[in-house]
Amino acid sequence: MVTARQRMTPAEYLAFERSSPTRHEYYSGEIWAMAGASLEHDAIFGAIFYALYGQLRGRPCQVFFGDMKVRPPVVETFMYPNISVVCGTPEFADDERDVLLNPTVIVEVLSPSTQDYDRNEKFDAYETMESLQEYILVAQDRLRVEHYLRHGKKWLLTVAHSRDVTLELPTINCTLALADVYEKVRFEE
Repeated sequence: MVTARQRMTPAEYLAFERSSPTRHEYYSGEIWAMAGASLEHDAIFGAIFYALYGQLRGRPCQVFFGDMKVRPPVVETFMYPNISVVCGTPEFADDERDVLLNPTVIVEVLSPSTQDYDRNEKFDAYETMESLQEYILVAQDRLRVEHYLRHGKKWLLTVAHSRDVTLELPTINCTLALADVYEKVRFEE
């Protein structure tokens, strides 16, 4: 994920990002160019997006994919989750409508270069968002899904690592069958 670091203000970052052909994340004044995705990443991402989109049709929830930035309120941060879901009316940072403020669910597909960042700095920032109720981390190099569910001021963690598991996403009344999530993924022996 990290290819080059630069320091900018949030306003400078947004102006730069909105005209850039490459996506960048912003964390406390530094920006990072986003790397491309692997075959496994895209297969997992597509399966999850398809599953959630299908289950949420006709309901007051909307699924966004990796081109929608999210901004937590506490840390000066703009991040691109792989998938975010908003139930109710989406709230945006400005009239550009490209920075979401109120995701209900966020899904990140982990890669070796980003998994520590996704588990630590990103989650620390995301959990400051009162709207966020579920955070899902999906491994691409092995069958493993970590599902964090907000329960008051605590987060309950469920870890699934079998194709016969179906995760319940109670906040949005959806399910994710791991057999479907990992259907097109072949792990190295």
